Amino acid sequence: MMPGYPPDITSYLFGSILTVTKTDLYLMVCLTLIVFLVIATFYHTWTAYLFDEEFAFIIGIKTMMLEYLLLVLIAMTVVVLIRVAGIILVLALLTAPAAIAAFFTRRLKARMILSVILGCIFCITGLWASYTLNIASGAAIVILSVACYFVVYLAWLLYDGIRKKKLLTVCKIETNHLKG
Repeated sequence: MMPGYPPDITSYLFGSILTVTKTDLYLMVCLTLIVFLVIATFYHTWTAYLFDEEFAFIIGIKTMMLEYLLLVLIAMTVVVLIRVAGIILVLALLTAPAAIAAFFTRRLKARMILSVILGCIFCITGLWASYTLNIASGAAIVILSVACYFVVYLAWLLYDGIRKKKLLTVCKIETNHLKG
């Protein structure tokens, strides 16, 4: 912050995704490559760590190093993206796609890929909606991603309820069959 200039708090909250400079874009591309290379390098180690931290430590994986590396990657991502997207959009894009992907797959690699795809879809669709409806782009992306999460969550609740009802029916039939 420059002395004498009041900070614009809304830029930290909502960012300015439509005013991205070439420098910001290059910085984001470099960060994306760094994150991709680190994840590709440590993928199997991270899988072991995320599955069972204690077992990973016992077999010799430096779990604290992995945890710190993950925190550094998250911190770098948040710091780079706050200026462009704002903290609200960054938090929405870090959580909503991953939460939605968790409903569809349990495999880490598939979840990561689906999260990236969903994040891109939310950004493109949100930018289109903001242009069409003449609303703030960050707000459109956040609203879209959160709305999609709730739709998927409600669909999952409905599916889970139907599945449990079928299972209960099968159990009753089996119980009656065994009794009679």
